[in-house]
Amino acid sequence: MMMMTMEKIVLFHLLYLAYLGGVAEATWAEDRLIKVSQLEMFVDELPDMPKILGFDVVNGVSVSKSLQIGMYSKKWKFHRDLPPTRVFAYGTSFNTATVPGPTIEALYGVDTYVTWQNQLPSKHILPWDPTIPTAIPATKKGVPTVVHLHGGIDEPQSDGNANSWFTRGFRERGPTWTRKKYHYHNIQQPGNLWYHDHAMGLTRVNLLAGLIGAYIIRHPDVESPLGLPHGKEFDRPLIVFDRSFQTDGSIYMNSTGNNPSIHPQWQPEYFGDAIIVNGKAWPRLTVRRRKYRFRIINASNARFFKFFLTNGLRFIHIGSDSSYNKRPVITKEILLAPSEIADVIVDFSQSKSDSAVLANGAAYPYPTGDPVDKFNDKVMKFIIKRQREVETSRIPRSLIKYPPPDVSSAAAVRYIAMYEYTSPTDEPTHLFLNAKSYEAPATETPKAGTSEIWNVINLTEDNHPLHIHLGLFVVLEQRELVDVEKFKDCMLKINDAVKCQISKYARGNITAVPAHEQGWKNVFKMSPGTVTKILLRFAYIHSNASYPFDVSAEPGYVYHCHILDHEDNAMMRPLKLIR
Repeated sequence: MMMMTMEKIVLFHLLYLAYLGGVAEATWAEDRLIKVSQLEMFVDELPDMPKILGFDVVNGVSVSKSLQIGMYSKKWKFHRDLPPTRVFAYGTSFNTATVPGPTIEALYGVDTYVTWQNQLPSKHILPWDPTIPTAIPATKKGVPTVVHLHGGIDEPQSDGNANSWFTRGFRERGPTWTRKKYHYHNIQQPGNLWYHDHAMGLTRVNLLAGLIGAYIIRHPDVESPLGLPHGKEFDRPLIVFDRSFQTDGSIYMNSTGNNPSIHPQWQPEYFGDAIIVNGKAWPRLTVRRRKYRFRIINASNARFFKFFLTNGLRFIHIGSDSSYNKRPVITKEILLAPSEIADVIVDFSQSKSDSAVLANGAAYPYPTGDPVDKFNDKVMKFIIKRQREVETSRIPRSLIKYPPPDVSSAAAVRYIAMYEYTSPTDEPTHLFLNAKSYEAPATETPKAGTSEIWNVINLTEDNHPLHIHLGLFVVLEQRELVDVEKFKDCMLKINDAVKCQISKYARGNITAVPAHEQGWKNVFKMSPGTVTKILLRFAYIHSNASYPFDVSAEPGYVYHCHILDHEDNAMMRPLKLIR
């Protein structure tokens, strides 16, 4: 995406105003922002999102199941003292739709089929920006959506490509749309996934509106012997995100961009004033003095969380993203970037107090932004019953061991550079991977069944959580660059890490990969001014089986920054596998 001519800017401004019906009348004004101090914390109970089984049982045998899940515009109550909020919500019907959406529980080896149905209105409930690469229906009517199962290992046609969007009733479809019914094979390692919208240029606003939900792949034969906390009460997803609200309860998103003469609405990051868990602002949960399992998903647009418990309890970390650790890791705090998942156990029997706050210590933007304040430094509260209990679950010494990364097997070595471009006023205008737009032909074409080494070079001042579709990777090393500006000058000119002699610059201090993040992941935090080496595998990690689908089919896969405002403009590249 290059700088636009003035004629194009004017055209996009007119389109923007026409499509929204006039921003001026939309009253997205900051003076209507509700003061979060008016919202008392810990007054709402933590919801347990509805559960949908992704399989049927016939004569005692688990068989595949087809689901129909819609996207609806409805009102949702985020806080006791906040008026109902207009949201977009997933559900099997209008009445059952929730924010987050229902938790889909799939079974290893049993296929789940989902027909995602767009029931949304003709106009969006939030401002958006057509001057970035965006899905825009030809009729200018309808909200484009498409669902990506984050962490899923499935064929390209079911991956939720950004250009495979569709509007209400499939009336209009994006250029790479292929099918109504998505096929989730569920033959990967057991673990935690989540589903969310992925429409081109609209991901940040569609998720902000509420299009998110958890997806769990269970493998009882492998997981049951571990003896971990289980059951509805003791095994709970926690989907955490931030939102700001106006006094009428509506979600607030700034309708004016940081570079309005270039992008009338786009901002480089969205940060909300209130912290939401499972659809409630600063909720509370009463727990018994025993072990609980929490599958924590950071579904924020841009906010990092540095979680810790105020009563000194530790997290027992058992899984990262979509796979288990090889052994439990005890840690005091967990840094979770947008889209990352931490699978943890908390043993409340060890608490010396009758309550604990799940707190946050991450600056925003991370790592050098504003410090947390007295509102966004709290997430939720646990009220701990005093009565002691006989524990029925346990923490095994080892969990699930997968083959370690084999560097010698790497079929290719690639360099992926992250760039941020700014206006004359030093305000961000867009971000690229390898200095290329999304529309440029694919340059990453790995072969199915192989592994590659990717060296991810972050030449920006932000920490970027890089998410790679289909593949899983292990972080081998994260090393600081020296003389960063000199190296950056060369890269901006020729965009070639080898010719810019990266070996001369990649010799700074090494940042140790936390023990709980040393396993197989699909997202990792690429720190500013570093080169991060990963071994990326395009094959199952739990078996030698080949993919049972054609990975080379269109529309292919993608990799991108999972700060949604960056992904939309336009920090995403195609990933085309070959057989």
